Amino acid sequence: MTAEAKSCRKKWKIAISILLAVLILLAGGFFWYVSDYYQAEDVALEVLASGDHLEVRDDLTILSLSYPTDTAIIFYPGAKVEAAAYLPLLNQLRQTGLTCILVEMPFHLAIFDVNAAEDVMAQFPDIQHWYIAGHSMGGAMASQFASEYPDEVDGLLLLGAYLYGDYPPADTLTVYGSLNQSVEDKIDYTENVVEIEGGNHAQFGNYGPQKGDLPATISSEEQQAQTVEAISDFIAQRQK
Repeated sequence: MTAEAKSCRKKWKIAISILLAVLILLAGGFFWYVSDYYQAEDVALEVLASGDHLEVRDDLTILSLSYPTDTAIIFYPGAKVEAAAYLPLLNQLRQTGLTCILVEMPFHLAIFDVNAAEDVMAQFPDIQHWYIAGHSMGGAMASQFASEYPDEVDGLLLLGAYLYGDYPPADTLTVYGSLNQSVEDKIDYTENVVEIEGGNHAQFGNYGPQKGDLPATISSEEQQAQTVEAISDFIAQRQK
């Protein structure tokens, strides 16, 4: 082997070593980032532990009724939030007569499984009316799914989120807390928009205070009760 070839080979080895080191650092940084997430509070875990009308199936938590229903909500959690944190809200929605299916996302980020709703729908052939919902980033990804598959869903439910993609505001319910200014600033439509006075970004779920979020002036129970009422009314109007 010539000296030039040896030099070239050495340079390639150095380049590959540097590339591997960079990849290891990036992977380590990513796993550090996703391992630091908001965990469900006790009130949410109690719903899970009760097992009342609740089934865990792989990455789905299904809240069902004791009687047949043809309407269901698929729910995408917010970014870096443990899915179980939304069980108190979904359990209240179940009590209004809606099957609710909570999706646990890879790395707690809905961006990694935007089309999760497709698999959910395939597992429940008896459901005729599907609503896709989400909180924060979960809402954005739910909005993207609805935009790409408008014929698959009857409506879109956004909590602490705004329309992302080309989906009709007339078929969308947007609910946000009055203290969540960053979301309010992005809402450029007026149809089916509900502002919860005194509500903030985090209290749609039960995972504690969120970084950068203003403290709510109402309880999480009140914020969720108003959210359930808004969703129930929206769906009832659409199914008349």
